[in-house]
Amino acid sequence: MKSSKPTGSTEIPAQVFEQVVEQADLAVSITDTRANILYVNPAFTRITGYQPAEAIGKNESMLSHKVTPPAVYQSLWGKLTARESWSGRLVNRRADGRKYLAELMISPVLDETGEVIHYLGLHRDVTELHRLESEVRNQKALIESVVDAAPVAMALVDGEESVVLDNQEYKKLMGDLAMAEPATAILDAVRADMGHGLGTPRSGSHAFLNREVRIDPPGNRPARWFSCSGIWVRRDDGDADSFFDHQNSIYLLLVAMEITELRAQQEKSRMAALQAMLAEEGRINALRETLAAASFQLEGPVNVMNTVLATMERRGSGLNGVSNAGDALADALRAAQAAVDTLRNAIPAQSDEVPTAVNLNEALHDVLNLATGRMLAAGIRVGWRPQAVLPAINGYPNRLRAMFKTLVDNAIEAMNVRGCVERELTIASRSLPDALEVVIEDSGPGIPEDARLKVFEPFYTTKKNGGHLGTGLSSALQVAQDHGGGIEIDPLDAGGCRVRIVLPLKRS
Repeated sequence: MKSSKPTGSTEIPAQVFEQVVEQADLAVSITDTRANILYVNPAFTRITGYQPAEAIGKNESMLSHKVTPPAVYQSLWGKLTARESWSGRLVNRRADGRKYLAELMISPVLDETGEVIHYLGLHRDVTELHRLESEVRNQKALIESVVDAAPVAMALVDGEESVVLDNQEYKKLMGDLAMAEPATAILDAVRADMGHGLGTPRSGSHAFLNREVRIDPPGNRPARWFSCSGIWVRRDDGDADSFFDHQNSIYLLLVAMEITELRAQQEKSRMAALQAMLAEEGRINALRETLAAASFQLEGPVNVMNTVLATMERRGSGLNGVSNAGDALADALRAAQAAVDTLRNAIPAQSDEVPTAVNLNEALHDVLNLATGRMLAAGIRVGWRPQAVLPAINGYPNRLRAMFKTLVDNAIEAMNVRGCVERELTIASRSLPDALEVVIEDSGPGIPEDARLKVFEPFYTTKKNGGHLGTGLSSALQVAQDHGGGIEIDPLDAGGCRVRIVLPLKRS
């Protein structure tokens, strides 16, 4: 027996091939074209329990345990008839009657003319391997069942924040929020809440724990609240490069438990307190506005009196009558100035408020909730289009709410007039590179071009009935400026008014 070899190669003796087959750890059998056994190696005897004398001359079917489906054998013989190799698993029977799972590869042996003259069979006992594989599958199925049954959304996120594994609750959340990957929005909200990144990944350590975040879904859907935790987990890579070099990848396991109902109950109490606080703040602002207007109106006559007195003193020097009139006017001027000072001193001071992290979406949502009754009564439709996650700004939350309330109230009043058929209020928020933008649009009559700057002046009003002193937009602008931002008013092409508020994320 000679081997085929390239030109110049060393010939391998036939006994070497025989020794290789005899010493192979795989069971080797050679049959004729009818599957009658002609040769078996020692490994065949170790695996099947059949001695060579017991196997040779017998058909390979003696190993079959008869529980393998007929379709498997049909596939086997279909491949061999087509002169192709077949590989698969069969349930075999040892000489003592015990079953084992055999992994086989059977190849046809062809002669020089291409005809099949023998079949070469290689097989090994994979019963234990199959048991381990089944155990792994069962454990995986059990773990997935437990994870899928968990009442919390779970997602495994890779280094590029792509979800590689998730559970049913997470899939449900995708539909509820109308988002392709809620994990991205949740992690953005967590980072915004923390004010920094997620830190250095370390297997087994928490990136964050029990962080409560707010998500504002698109399409006028109500806000959702989640208590979120993230833990770093390691996954050993299974490629060839990491076989000796034990490489691994770090993933983030995100767990999000919805607490919207709990927050809703808390919100009822908070909104009641907020409504009372804003109502009190409104009364104080009205008083402040009234006193400021009164002092402003008194200052005009006082200034005139000052001018008259100065003129009289220049012209009437040495005249007793003029001097007496001047003295009387001076007394009146001092009394008037004292009255003005008294009014100014009576103006309530701005309430003390500690700056803190403010979520503008939450502040806007508070204002809309408080205005719901008025808007329903006026037949106003609301388009609420917040960015799902906004970075927090450092500011005065109550003053910011008061600013938004003033702007929303003005929009409601503008639309709640006769002749205004389309009554629609749209509020949108979004992030700019270094700031946050809020846009409030109404379908009212709009503001004339020559009044778009004047409306921010103290005591200016576009209301014809004179029932408002006009300091609302002035105070709103002051709040924006106190936060380092500003307010602009633009017309809309189809009529109405657009108010744009821009607040920087960091004040210089």
